[in-house]
Amino acid sequence: MKVLDHGYVTLVESWGNDERIIEAARMSTDKGFLGWGPNVCKHCKMRPDDFRAKDSCYNGPHEFTPGDEKLLAYLYRHKHMTPFEMAGMIIEVQAPIFVFREWHRHRTQSYNEMSARYIPLPDVNYMPTTERLMLNAGERNRQASSHQGMMCEANADVFQKQLDQAYYQAQSVYSAALSNGVPKELARLILPVGRYSRMRASANLRNWLQFLTLRMDVAAQWEIQQYANAVAELISNKFPRTYELFKS
Repeated sequence: MKVLDHGYVTLVESWGNDERIIEAARMSTDKGFLGWGPNVCKHCKMRPDDFRAKDSCYNGPHEFTPGDEKLLAYLYRHKHMTPFEMAGMIIEVQAPIFVFREWHRHRTQSYNEMSARYIPLPDVNYMPTTERLMLNAGERNRQASSHQGMMCEANADVFQKQLDQAYYQAQSVYSAALSNGVPKELARLILPVGRYSRMRASANLRNWLQFLTLRMDVAAQWEIQQYANAVAELISNKFPRTYELFKS
């Protein structure tokens, strides 16, 4: 899925699912996965999908026992997180270098990033929108740099033009250096942190959830929040019951 102006997050592969988390938790009792609820009425033993279950049983209204979603919720809410390490996913990400520098602080993930030592990085750069530049106008952002000036649309327009020119000049120097035989590992010195790069990241579900906890938070930089939201969508598709617990 697309993120920012030229970025994306895409699923490479996943392993495990919500059921495998239950199976891992029940290794000590050898019961395995019993099923999601409601399971059966504790009085008449009918299942809710039985056509007769629309009627009351002989003891009055049906009382369906909860299924393994009760155990899943217990594990998550009481921070028994080891079973959540039995599932996970690998994703591919294209993001500005400064986003990767924040992302790589999550040392519980495994990374492999495109290397400008071996191939030229494509001429693709992040250009923040006027709305992004105005995001904190009039507010004190403790994570931001000095709050000496006040951002306005005119200043945003000036910065965008200056940034575009800086990107153009950096690419010109970079391309000329490569053409003149400067080693790729040194030619890249001119490249700005707004340049897009690509990587693959792998982690188990427990650590992906920790990533979301930190990077979907309002205190996180806006750009990495957008990537965390995209990762969250992948998790919600592959591990929907766990993700609902995370969001609750």
